[in-house]
Amino acid sequence: MRVAVIGAGVMGLTTALALREQGADVEILERSASLAAEACSRFAGGMLAPWCEGESAEPLVVRLGQEALDYWPRHVPAERLGSLVLAQRRDAPELDRFARRTDRFERLDEAALGELEPDLAGRFARALFFREEGHLDPRETLKLLAAKLEAAGVPIRFGVDADANAPAADRIVDCRGLAAQDRLPDLRGVKGEMLILRCPDVSVSRPVRLLHPRFPLYIVPRGGGVYMVGATSIESGERSRVTARSMVELLNAAYALHPAFAEAEILEIGSDARPAFPDNLPRIRRDGDRLMVNGLYRHGFLLSPALARMAADIVMNDVSFPEVTR
Repeated sequence: MRVAVIGAGVMGLTTALALREQGADVEILERSASLAAEACSRFAGGMLAPWCEGESAEPLVVRLGQEALDYWPRHVPAERLGSLVLAQRRDAPELDRFARRTDRFERLDEAALGELEPDLAGRFARALFFREEGHLDPRETLKLLAAKLEAAGVPIRFGVDADANAPAADRIVDCRGLAAQDRLPDLRGVKGEMLILRCPDVSVSRPVRLLHPRFPLYIVPRGGGVYMVGATSIESGERSRVTARSMVELLNAAYALHPAFAEAEILEIGSDARPAFPDNLPRIRRDGDRLMVNGLYRHGFLLSPALARMAADIVMNDVSFPEVTR
């Protein structure tokens, strides 16, 4: 079976890989000139944290997201060092609220936190440790997935508009993200802003979520003293502008985690809009000749392995998955 996958973000690449593993003859069509140049995947945090996400996400996200913990280490370098959730003493009720809404964590006191992350010793009285969770580098992951697909005989054709150049395929899987609003009118954008900082004076080895009533923050290590700091969540499809307010809040929150971030070098400022349906849950829909896979919201790397598996089973085996095809 010949299958064309439209979009070379994380959803398109994982779907193409799942289809190839089931024996399909696959090609990927990407309208931009380079890998993920227009995909929100490039600004992702890369946290593989299904149980942490349960604080605000539906149980479906927690369940499907667990597949990512085994999937990614099979294909790319991915850390399984766990996730930390912290709050300053004055925000201790936020930590208790987070604990009530999640599970699969251990409670750490000040001493245990210091043993796990020495640079945070003495700064926080309590923490939640989600030992089974992990993280990856999104941009490096996209490059490695593309190389893996190329080695498997799956070409990526850049600079191709699939609407203007109808692909010669038996099936089409549309993974365009927010660009698919032309076929998915209930899809909306949720803007996220992020910073990439270099701060060699801070050594943190796992993702840290710092809770705050107004601007909760996460910091994800990228190695070599580099950290991704994010992320805001704004109801907007605007994709390129980082506001002064968001930048100040992100920097203030990073400073609250560790004062050494005040001297960090700002390497990059980024913004994009995540594709989401009204309930923030993913969908796989048929639209004419296309199978639409979309609405991963801020869970792209967490949910794409499960959604790719489902999409491939629908295309190749006509399997039904009511939880995402409603």
